[in-house]
Amino acid sequence: MDFTAEKKESESNTENAHPTTLDSSSQLASALDSSNKEIEERQARELKAGLHPLKHKFVFWYTRRTPGVRNQTSYEDNIKKIVEFSTVEGFWVCYCHLARPASLPSPTDLHLFKEGIRPLWEDSANCNGGKWIIRFKKVVSGRFWEDLVLALVGDQLDYGDNICGAVLSIRFNEDILSVWNRNASDHQAVMALRDSIKRHLKLPHSYVMEYKPHDASLRDNSSYRNTWLRG
Repeated sequence: MDFTAEKKESESNTENAHPTTLDSSSQLASALDSSNKEIEERQARELKAGLHPLKHKFVFWYTRRTPGVRNQTSYEDNIKKIVEFSTVEGFWVCYCHLARPASLPSPTDLHLFKEGIRPLWEDSANCNGGKWIIRFKKVVSGRFWEDLVLALVGDQLDYGDNICGAVLSIRFNEDILSVWNRNASDHQAVMALRDSIKRHLKLPHSYVMEYKPHDASLRDNSSYRNTWLRG
């Protein structure tokens, strides 16, 4: 392979690139560097304090839905931030004080998302993504939710940087777990996430996982109906 020729072609492409494209790339790189620096500084402070920092900072959110009412304004108004944490110690303090799924009224949503990402389809981190959906009987949903939370907080799922968060939806006849990812068009990452969820939750073969892009949810105004992929 002629690496010299490739280098010249690359340099030529760079010279001919539109200034706006270069500016956008530079701004993105600068934002990523700044974000990584903030994470490193946070982790250093927490280590100095004798704590165990997590890779990501997380936020728990809570939504109490009004039965029969489903519009974006009311949904956003009903989303309440509960607590945030960024260390192992902070997580357990938060988690031990959260109500267990069996005690939550229906319909209710409990969200766990990375800091800076709101549990909304339209959020910039979510708008091009989608979610894997698993339906559970109420008697077992609490255990699977806890296993999922631990896997997410501990950064144990494959393609972890592509994951935005997870949701537990309490409904009348069942509970639904969903894991949101950033890019619905990255088939490899979507399927790898499915396999990783199955593995970490030790999901029985009788359970069916369904995938739905958020843009489809926006079109039919539904989180869990009309899923596109089953696996």
